Amino acid sequence: MFTSLRFLNGNSLFYLCIFLLALWHSGASFEVSNRPVTEDCLECLCEAMSGCNATEICVNGACGIFRITWGYWIEAGQLTLSNDTTLNEEAFTNCVNEPRCAADTVQSYMYKHGQDCNGDDLINCLDYGSLHKMGNLKCRAEVPNSFGSVFYKCLKLKEKQEKMKKPILTHI
Repeated sequence: MFTSLRFLNGNSLFYLCIFLLALWHSGASFEVSNRPVTEDCLECLCEAMSGCNATEICVNGACGIFRITWGYWIEAGQLTLSNDTTLNEEAFTNCVNEPRCAADTVQSYMYKHGQDCNGDDLINCLDYGSLHKMGNLKCRAEVPNSFGSVFYKCLKLKEKQEKMKKPILTHI
């Protein structure tokens, strides 16, 4: 699925595969039923935020492959692992460092705060990228190039891959 992601090195690809496998196998105690963010968009958020590197648990208060902060986790509804509770002091780090719970946290945050950040009258992955990186109050601001260059490149590659999957119709 990701063999054509040329900007990913071998380690990033490995971590992305681990992330996707963990998403499939594990579960959070709170099931997010409304999932506005596509898998492709989640993958690009992960790549832009951390290179999908799950080995760095927390960096400057931002944790997991999506680099989720405590405030973001609170606003998303304080999701926890099935064996955890929000009363546990480590519930935040336990959730956001586990790929499925972290992805569910992103989904919950976007469901709650989804808005048209770029003014194109749509709410889509471009908006979710701005929301995730800048927060719901500043999502109309320009994202930092360090995030945007990776995020937009990933989205364009996903779009190209999607177009290649569609059959070409010809008239005879």
